Amino acid sequence: MTHVPQIKIPATYMRGGTSKGVFFSLRDLPERAQVPGAARDALLLRVIGSPDLYGKHTDGMGGATSSTSKTVIVAKSAQPDHDVDYLFGQVAIDKPYVDWSGNCGNLSAAVGSFAISAGLVDASRIPQNGVVTVRIWQANISKTIIAHVPITDGAVQETGDFELDGVTFPAAEVQIEFMNPAAEEEGAAGSMFPTGNLVDDLEVPGVGTFKATMINAGIPTIFINAQEIGYNGTELQDAINGDADALLKFETIRTHGAVRMGLVKNIQEAVQRQHTPKVAFVSGPADYISSSGKQVKAGDADLLVRALSMGKLHHAMMGTAAVAIGTAAAIPGTLVNLAAGGGDREAVIFGHPSGTLRVGAEATQVDGEWTVDKAIMSRSARVLMEGWVRVPGDAF
Repeated sequence: MTHVPQIKIPATYMRGGTSKGVFFSLRDLPERAQVPGAARDALLLRVIGSPDLYGKHTDGMGGATSSTSKTVIVAKSAQPDHDVDYLFGQVAIDKPYVDWSGNCGNLSAAVGSFAISAGLVDASRIPQNGVVTVRIWQANISKTIIAHVPITDGAVQETGDFELDGVTFPAAEVQIEFMNPAAEEEGAAGSMFPTGNLVDDLEVPGVGTFKATMINAGIPTIFINAQEIGYNGTELQDAINGDADALLKFETIRTHGAVRMGLVKNIQEAVQRQHTPKVAFVSGPADYISSSGKQVKAGDADLLVRALSMGKLHHAMMGTAAVAIGTAAAIPGTLVNLAAGGGDREAVIFGHPSGTLRVGAEATQVDGEWTVDKAIMSRSARVLMEGWVRVPGDAF
């Protein structure tokens, strides 16, 4: 019997924000995987170890959660005034599917660092000590992200004392700006509020009718009030992820919301598109104990938010959903803004299962239409391992 040997591909395993993933330079991928298509998807599935019906990713680099089953492809940018193009692939755990429909805001924090270390940013722009501004073209959603990457002794600084709730150890702070974050989703006419309303009545057959703010910013997100669905906003992962009925309810809300937002044509299409939209529930501030055991006081946050990603409650907050939170909070009358106390806001601190996060946004209303110039937050990033990832030669 003939056995096909493994091949090895240069790769870097990185943490960005509260996520981690396998990063590739486009030029390092096998030729048939350098273009979108079945070969690329099959390769990334095998790298991560999906589909894994055991749900463990034992035979791959994935971490068997939505936060740790991610892939990134970076290349010198084809766009004017940008340094690199950044393409994100969310790999399903138990299905043979890579979702390219949205960005990962957390891993966005690692793209600039990776690009510098991989030689994709002009060396003349890198100081001996200081900060490099890396202009990133987010290819999934055709948006600009600006990363401010600290440099020490001519190299990316990764260690530091910046603490990020949801990440165990401190690291260097990386400030990220999401420019004009209102998503231009097919079928949504590029509108921040695709229904034309700040708040809608979202009817979900078999579940109920809920007040909902549906927004395209950072990533398409459906916000609902925690109390309307039987929660108080202080829940941790086990309260949701251990309840099959709750997960089914949230998925049903998500799929019907996707159709209402114009992201998909029907429920069946929404079921296949797992990465977007997100569903989040909001409430006013309250005391709770975070997943690390840290006490979060009501006075520590303006509001509480819990969000689901790839069918599970996230252990902290997706970076792109944080952009949606900051954007919605800046617009008076949205459910997010009202949960935070209403009024004009340029920034909010929100509580999530792992602690708190501050996110800012600059919103303006012109001729009745809301726009946001940028959303800003701080994350951190670190290389965990670099070298080669190996996959069977006949895997793609």
